Amino acid sequence: MLPEVKANYGELRNLVNGEWVEPSGGGRLDVENPATAGVIARVPLSGADDVGAAVAAAKAAFPAWRDTPPVLRARRLFTLKALMEERFEEFARVIVQEHGKTIEDARGETRRAIENVEVAAGIPTLMQGYGLENIASGIDAEAVRQPLGVFAVIGPFNFPLMVPNWFIPYAIATGNTVVVKPSEQTPLSLTRMAELALEAGIPPGVLNVAHGAKDAVNALLEHPDVRGVSFVGSSPVARHVYAKASAEGKRVQCGGGAKNFLVAMPDAQMDAAVDNMMGSIFGAAGQRCLAGSVVVAVGSAYEGVRDRLTEGARNLKLGYGLDESVGMGPVISQASLDRVLGYVDKGVEEGARLIVDRRSARREEELAGYFAGPCVFDGAEPDMAIARKEIFGPVAAIMRADSLDEAIDLIEDLPFGNAASIFTSGGGAAREFKRRVTAGNIGVNVGVAAPMAFFPFGGMKDSFFGAVHAQGREVVDFFTDRKVVISRWS
Repeated sequence: MLPEVKANYGELRNLVNGEWVEPSGGGRLDVENPATAGVIARVPLSGADDVGAAVAAAKAAFPAWRDTPPVLRARRLFTLKALMEERFEEFARVIVQEHGKTIEDARGETRRAIENVEVAAGIPTLMQGYGLENIASGIDAEAVRQPLGVFAVIGPFNFPLMVPNWFIPYAIATGNTVVVKPSEQTPLSLTRMAELALEAGIPPGVLNVAHGAKDAVNALLEHPDVRGVSFVGSSPVARHVYAKASAEGKRVQCGGGAKNFLVAMPDAQMDAAVDNMMGSIFGAAGQRCLAGSVVVAVGSAYEGVRDRLTEGARNLKLGYGLDESVGMGPVISQASLDRVLGYVDKGVEEGARLIVDRRSARREEELAGYFAGPCVFDGAEPDMAIARKEIFGPVAAIMRADSLDEAIDLIEDLPFGNAASIFTSGGGAAREFKRRVTAGNIGVNVGVAAPMAFFPFGGMKDSFFGAVHAQGREVVDFFTDRKVVISRWS
């Protein structure tokens, strides 16, 4: 039996020192179901005082949590993982409500979030140091990892459960405490996870939730007791967060925007390749930092890619993601819908051919929410906005290239470097592509090059600001500092 889907989740509160508390001020914002445009919750807009209370609770909880043996911290995470598994379908259905993605996409997000908790529970191994005896006569040396204190996690709207879990479980497992600010547009699934964290025995103050918007973010960036910040969002905001937090002396890792290319070689398995492209471009209505946006067809691959992609986009079923037959949901808000449609208009103005135009799908199919139907351009040129700007919506641009070298040059000309994929049956082309393309996540016959939790989520160029990427064993370097001890005993 499927879990109940609530019509309204009520007035949300902040989690401070294990208690759900009403913020002191700042007002509230409606949380909408983007598939229906109906209000499903109200989220507080915390100010500096509210953020300060959450940071103070995290700072107070840090000494005892740091002194908790790593194996015991890991057991709390194992319990949290089990609780999340029990409520797997509930999480997925809440994500559909708050974000608008299909239930299949939401289940995938939930699985990836749980996998990060699972990987972080291996912290007794991941956090190990190293040593060497007799580095000089009678002298030994060892390097140990130690937690730093309070970390802030600022989540995006497009993966409200998964992305914060690129950071939260690793920070907690290594002995730090956390203040998380979920996206004000999609705060429900992470709120539910925080409830389960308390149920799992994670002590009060170790995980705190401060809801809000820009004011809450700036308060976290400026707070002297916050030692580091993890953020994912658009590149302009990522650049702001990185600059401001770095200026305050904090560690920072900021994932930014993307413009991801999908390259089809003539020897690609076309049906499978375009199926992958469809999922990459139109999954989550294109609101992924790994979403494909520009399809580069090399040589004779062009007609096959264009015709199959056109047919798929025309036949994609739109609707509320809780319907298992739906292939694509809405974008997150009216503002996002207006932005996406504005880019489509811009593409037409710049001379690209709009060969699939479902801009009016919302009206024609009598959909209540913020639906931007799939649109596909042909004849896109490298200097057009649809080929260079992050649209973050279900819009694809098809370009021609005469060779793999030309396709790679198109990718390298962009300021972004989040992901790129190649579809080919040739190992030589695949090797050349993955070696030369400056992007942190490379797909070979994979449309969404999303690494699993035990690998880092890489971004390059203007898609990432910082030195240590999210998730994987490398992220432990971000949440710990190495201390070297040199000992002489007579």
